[in-house]
Amino acid sequence: MTTLDDRRASHVGTHLRAWRERRRLSQLELANRADISARHVSFLETGRSNPTRAMLLRLSEHLDIPLRERNALLLAGGFAPAFPEHRLSDVPMASIADAIGKILTAHSPYPAVVVDRHWNMVDANDAVAVLTEGCAAELLEPPVNVLRLSLHPDGMAPRILDLAQWRGHLLHRLRHQIAVTGDDGLRDLLRELEGYPGGTVCSAELPGSLVVPLRIRHHDTELAFLSTTTMFGTPLDVTVAELAIESFFPADAVTAATLRSSVSSD
Repeated sequence: MTTLDDRRASHVGTHLRAWRERRRLSQLELANRADISARHVSFLETGRSNPTRAMLLRLSEHLDIPLRERNALLLAGGFAPAFPEHRLSDVPMASIADAIGKILTAHSPYPAVVVDRHWNMVDANDAVAVLTEGCAAELLEPPVNVLRLSLHPDGMAPRILDLAQWRGHLLHRLRHQIAVTGDDGLRDLLRELEGYPGGTVCSAELPGSLVVPLRIRHHDTELAFLSTTTMFGTPLDVTVAELAIESFFPADAVTAATLRSSVSSD
C-alpha cells in the first residue's frame, strides 16, 4: 500500500533528478560534491529513501538551485520553506531598499535600473529616461518589462543602431537564465521576444569584440553604453536573490559629455 510519505519521497525525488540533469551532473558527481554515496542519491531520486530537511538543503546548495526553487523543493518534501520572501517596502528590507536607492542616485547621470527575476523594472534613476524616450505609453505601464521595452518595435528598438547585436546579446542572456533556473515565465518571454523583428547577431560573430555595447540614437547624437550587472552577495531572502541592478556606463567621451550636460541643464 502506497503511503503519503512514499508519494512525497517520489515527488521530491523527481525534482532532485530534474535539477541534477539540468546541471548536467551524474549521480556520482553529485554524490562526490555532497559527500554522500551515489547509492543514496539514487534512492532519494527514486523515492526509496525519504530525504531530511538538512539533506535537501545540502543538495540544493551543491546543485546551485535558486532560493525560490529550494523552498519549492522543501515543500515537495513536506517541510516548511527555509528562505523568506519580502517586498522591498517591508520593514526587514529597509537596508536593502536604502542601498538600492543610494546606488541608483550615485550612478546618475548615467542610467541604471533594478529588475526582478522576470526582468520587470523594480526601480530606476531619472537618467533612464534617455533610453526610454519615444517608447509607446503602454510599454511604460507597470510592470515594465525591460527586455520587452528594449526589443519591441514600439519600444527602444527603432532607436538602437546595433539592434541585431543587442538582440543577440539579450536573447543569449535570457536563454542562459532559463537553463539555470528552468523558469517557465522566462520561456514565455523568450518566445515573445524571438518573434520581434530586428535580426540576431551573436557576440561570437563579432571579431575582436570584448563586450557588446548599446548604441542608441538620442536626438541628433549617437550614444554608446557598456552595461554591467550587480547582484547582492550571499542573499538569504528570495526577493533579494532575484534582484539585479543593470548599470549603463558611457562607452565614449561624447556619451559622457551629453549625459553630464543634460543634468547640468535641468
